[in-house]
Amino acid sequence: MEQAVVNLIDNAVKYGSAGSRIGLETRRESHEAVIVVRYEGIGIARKHLPRLFERFYRVDKARSRKLGGTGLGLAIVKHIVQAHRGRVTVDSVLGQGSSFRIHLPIDDEGDGN
Repeated sequence: MEQAVVNLIDNAVKYGSAGSRIGLETRRESHEAVIVVRYEGIGIARKHLPRLFERFYRVDKARSRKLGGTGLGLAIVKHIVQAHRGRVTVDSVLGQGSSFRIHLPIDDEGDGN
């Protein structure tokens, strides 16, 4: 799980606006623990959101090459989170920034399920 959060923070550093803050928050929502990584920056166009967690998918190929990376970071996040029975979601506004959320189930029964 640490690697998933590190990948999201790494993207926030790469794609956030210079000098802007990166927000990291944890909270409980119903029967889920939610980890949020939020940053101001270039944002992601709505048309890219459905494919964002695919292996090797890059929104801006030229910028991604310049900043480094393989196009695997978000796919890795998705697979790590799914291995913990969770899901990852994103909200983004082009030109404003993005908010990535890791949702993990909370076992209130204590039976490990």
